[in-house]
Amino acid sequence: MTGKPKISKSDNLTLFVIMIATIGVMSIFLPDKFLRLVNFQSMASQFPEYGLLALGIMLAMITGGIDLSVVSIANLSGVVGAMVLASHVAAQGIGISPGTIIFLAIIAALAVSLICGLINGLIITAVEVPAIIATLGTNGLFMGTAIILTEGHGIRGFPDEFLFIGSGEVLAIPMPLIIFIVVACLVSLMLKKSSQGFKMYMLGSSPLVSKFSGINNNMVLIKTYLLSGLLAGTAAIIIISRVNSMRPGYGYAYLLLGVLIAILGGTNPEGGRGGVLGMCMAIVILQVLQSGLNILGFNPFYKKFIWGLILILVMVINFYQKNGWPWKNLIRKNLQSGAS
Repeated sequence: MTGKPKISKSDNLTLFVIMIATIGVMSIFLPDKFLRLVNFQSMASQFPEYGLLALGIMLAMITGGIDLSVVSIANLSGVVGAMVLASHVAAQGIGISPGTIIFLAIIAALAVSLICGLINGLIITAVEVPAIIATLGTNGLFMGTAIILTEGHGIRGFPDEFLFIGSGEVLAIPMPLIIFIVVACLVSLMLKKSSQGFKMYMLGSSPLVSKFSGINNNMVLIKTYLLSGLLAGTAAIIIISRVNSMRPGYGYAYLLLGVLIAILGGTNPEGGRGGVLGMCMAIVILQVLQSGLNILGFNPFYKKFIWGLILILVMVINFYQKNGWPWKNLIRKNLQSGAS
């Protein structure tokens, strides 16, 4: 048991071929609207939000769990950050600069996300509630808290300087994309080079072997859900900056998309397998598909149907890849009966 990711080069090569094919099809059939700089900039500004949430889901899956509360953590963190930002006019009246307010808002949002991640980790480890049940419960808890804080109303009126995080560009590259690339690289380094990453793969592959190897499984899980919460908080900062407002319930469709991205990118829901490179290619594939559907004017409800269908198909394919395809088993049986 090495604890290393089990994603082979052929898995990533397959994803790469699918990604290139998807981009090629869209370029051929929608050249006038798809192959435009503004379209690529729009895509690059959109996917970091759910891409960061997908990273959090991937980390939880690697340990053999799942985090169904990432969207709610992002909502609650975003609400707290937005409430701090909305006070900037009053704060300036007493001599507090917009930069200080922005800094405090970011710190507040990330602190809330870490607290939420800690709550998830403690419920899973100390109370021994299965991750899917624990995070399903906290999903409602965090969302309900966000609604109570806002009474269901939106929060607006942020400093103009803050909007650069979600809408600004550096050398024509959207700022959300830059943030996502930096965070994705840090997560990849953590998984490949740190002891925490090794322990996460080991735990996901076999909790029993991990325990008898001297690894504190509970501490690994707590740190994992802290990281997942922190990624959700980072997504929240991008969200409130890009839309210049915050309302509880924003991005509720991102949960399905995040799970789909993680699994399509090669993460094993049973644990012990997953990587950032494959997940990033899965993000590009789905974002290109989503852009094409938007250009074609597809109803949002159809898109949800398509994401759900793709998730089921990927799970079915993964099952038969692991257990053998029916037609292969049939051929093997026929050959064995013919030989006898």
